Amino acid sequence: MSRKTSSSVFRKKIGKKALAQVVVDFLTQNRGKEYNYKQLAAAINVTGEAERRMLIKVLDKLRDEDIILETSRGRYRINDRRLMLEGRFERRSNGKNFFVPDDDGNIVFISERNSKHAMNGDRVRVQLLAKRKHAETEGVVVDILKRSDTHYIGTLEVKKHYAFLVMDSKILANDIFIPFDFLGGGKDGDKVVVEIVEWPERANNPIGKVIDILGKPGENTAEMHAILAQYNLPYRYPRDVEKYAESLSDKIPEEEYAKREDFRDVVTITIDPADAKDFDDALSLRKISDNLWEVGVHIADVTYYVKPGDPIDREAEQRATSIYLVDRTVPMLPERLSNYLCSLRPHEEKLCHSVIFEMNDKAEVLKYRIAHTIVKSDSRLTYEDAQAIIETGKGDFSSEILVLNNLAKQLRERRFANGAINFDRYEVKFNLDENGKPLGVYFKESKEANHLIEEFMLLANRTVAEHIGKVPKGKKAKTFVYRVHDVPDIEKLEDFNSFILRFGHKIKTSGTKVDIAKSINSLLDKIKGRPEEDLVGTLAIRTMSKAVYSTKNVGHYGLAFDYYTHFTSPIRRYPDMMVHRLLDRYSEGASAVDETQTEEECEHCSQMERLAENAERDSIKYKQVEFMSDKLGKVYDGVISGVTEWGLYVEINENKCEGMIPIRELDDDFYELDERNYRLIGRHTGREYRLGQQISIMVARANLERKQLDFMLA
Repeated sequence: MSRKTSSSVFRKKIGKKALAQVVVDFLTQNRGKEYNYKQLAAAINVTGEAERRMLIKVLDKLRDEDIILETSRGRYRINDRRLMLEGRFERRSNGKNFFVPDDDGNIVFISERNSKHAMNGDRVRVQLLAKRKHAETEGVVVDILKRSDTHYIGTLEVKKHYAFLVMDSKILANDIFIPFDFLGGGKDGDKVVVEIVEWPERANNPIGKVIDILGKPGENTAEMHAILAQYNLPYRYPRDVEKYAESLSDKIPEEEYAKREDFRDVVTITIDPADAKDFDDALSLRKISDNLWEVGVHIADVTYYVKPGDPIDREAEQRATSIYLVDRTVPMLPERLSNYLCSLRPHEEKLCHSVIFEMNDKAEVLKYRIAHTIVKSDSRLTYEDAQAIIETGKGDFSSEILVLNNLAKQLRERRFANGAINFDRYEVKFNLDENGKPLGVYFKESKEANHLIEEFMLLANRTVAEHIGKVPKGKKAKTFVYRVHDVPDIEKLEDFNSFILRFGHKIKTSGTKVDIAKSINSLLDKIKGRPEEDLVGTLAIRTMSKAVYSTKNVGHYGLAFDYYTHFTSPIRRYPDMMVHRLLDRYSEGASAVDETQTEEECEHCSQMERLAENAERDSIKYKQVEFMSDKLGKVYDGVISGVTEWGLYVEINENKCEGMIPIRELDDDFYELDERNYRLIGRHTGREYRLGQQISIMVARANLERKQLDFMLA
């Protein structure tokens, strides 16, 4: 329908039915394209306030009837799906399973009777059922295309003639039946890892097999290993891979000295956290003239020791990242490499892959080179040591630290002036006793010493990405691994802006990337020290896209870099190893690697990074619940950090522990969720609980198995 026609229709006070037809016609004509509400309103010439409200209702109705698809919040397209779809199955213990289609359309409800015993994460083919009026879209699983290798964690309940796994998380409606032959030495009360071997069609319970015994519930190591196992993440290193690592020589062959630039006599230091053992980066400084400096960013040359396809490489590729739980690091590489052979330990000669910069006093890079080097660190400083030198001007290597800090500050100022976003936030840390029990909570903030290292690592990463990706006009860059961060979705920015208006803040949602970034930085500065700081800061981060690895370079929005990669941490990140190898390959004039295969590697690394982050969050949550478990009945001030139909999430101001006030505890009224305004509102009293609202709570329950804190209103 043309704009002229639709405009004349609206002058005649169009009704809902006619408006729905206009929307369907427009989306059908623009099949395959997505539009948000504002774009649709402009396209079909909806201008008046009453018509706009009607359009919102029409879109909701068309979506509920499956005539159009809401592919992401507030974005619509015509539903041209076939009746048969493929995608991922998500299982829930209440039987309300659902299916996430590959085409990003609406999720589909799958009842238990129609699930074909598909498991959480299985790839399935689903047939859509006929749509019933006012009912959600339903489907039936017709084929299980690929089983997920999901493991189930819980406690064994061994009886005289049978055993069951009572699971920690309620993904399944029924416990898993374990035949005695499949107990694997597990005893009653053991915390174990189980895989499902069969689920007979007429059986209520799946049949499982114990594949590992973690220990007793409540034991720190057992619980940390359980968190890792839940995400199919490793918690120990294969012995054969460790043996292979032990066979690697720690002697540097004479021919390597001849091949490499020698930095052993240049002042070189490492600055890392106090508890770090894997020092994968070091900085060197050499004065060239009065206002000219040579700064070396030296990175452990992991790929000298780890060759493509060897046992260590295969294991590292699968892991893709080191995992940092509250009380331990699960390394990507065996400890012989991560803590010894590759670690840039003081006063030891080490092999590095380096980016060496020539810089003036204004921190402008005049030239750079990428080289294989040999270094000898003069000192291992902690961030606290370096910070003390910056603040007092005194200490070993103070002149070098002060020069490097001055250069880093200028790099940082320039980066933010160019539109980088300042997401500096504190980390929640625990003081643990020798058994891993949390004794206290503290918050770790980044200071100048942290920024010093950060800026030179960012500079090296950006330079390496530009070195490969920035090619003359008309030439195609060779396949490479980029760290990309897309621009934020305008809809999300507008929703975020609407939310922060209630605190008296606002950001720009249109204009240049730099304008928007500067307005976000201005907001983050304004909220410092205010009650809404944590909440608004967290929501600002959620508004951003997720940074991922990809061969398709779209730049890094958060850092305001057109080219960016990960080169500086090959001990703990596999993409950095990929980058080191590609640099070597291309420096020798070799052809580009296969883009499709490299992109698959990038996707795997991004996926493993997300799982590692989930495990890290779960370990923090477990320690928070453990820390609060002896504080039942105590009253704390907090802030509402989440609003859902099942209750309110509240974060305690004093220690940042988060728990929930279940909806059943709000028993003075019937509360309904107002999703658009992030609030629960009482049907009769009009009383409301809003995101960001200050509130007093009492600790009611602490459930370690479910990593769950329950609060009551104080």
